[in-house]
Amino acid sequence: MIDSLDALLGKAELVHGHMCAGQVLGVRMAVLGLQLLGISDPLGGDRKRLITFVEIDRCATDAIGMVTGCRLGSRSLKFRDWGKMAATFVDVQTGQGARIVALENSRDLARTLHPEIENIRRQQMLAYQELANDELFRIERVRVELDPADQPGNKGGRVLCERCGEGINFNRFEEVDGMRLCLTCARPGLRYWKQA
Repeated sequence: MIDSLDALLGKAELVHGHMCAGQVLGVRMAVLGLQLLGISDPLGGDRKRLITFVEIDRCATDAIGMVTGCRLGSRSLKFRDWGKMAATFVDVQTGQGARIVALENSRDLARTLHPEIENIRRQQMLAYQELANDELFRIERVRVELDPADQPGNKGGRVLCERCGEGINFNRFEEVDGMRLCLTCARPGLRYWKQA
């Protein structure tokens, strides 16, 4: 049920806006993760079986979401800002997963495989389509115990921050001096914004 690599790359380009080496890695990572978990219909019958943790906010993440159907809005795509070209694919029915990491030497392999191509990006895009999985990725079989608050569909509790009045889902608050505060009121250093 999973489309061919060429078809998936075409869809990834449409979703992402351009084709790049990161898109190729993301598509290949996602397809491999699905295969390792035995999930053949991620957009249909297996749609609710999968949660994916991505560890980078780069091009590959768009491709991974497109192939797996995992999305932030459906709570099936989880972002961990660790700056690694890695993703963990988890079967929620079993807790079994596969963490797939792009190997650092894949760029060198691309140069070796296609020295006739001067443009490094084109060289990588082509090589990443041709290299074997074990030349591109390290695979770790993992077990992931999902917190109920991380389960898709779980509504969880909702409270209001006693300082700013904003709603907080899934008990993601801290108690400070007896008050329930959102994380940005409890720890202002977390804020990515400043008052204008």
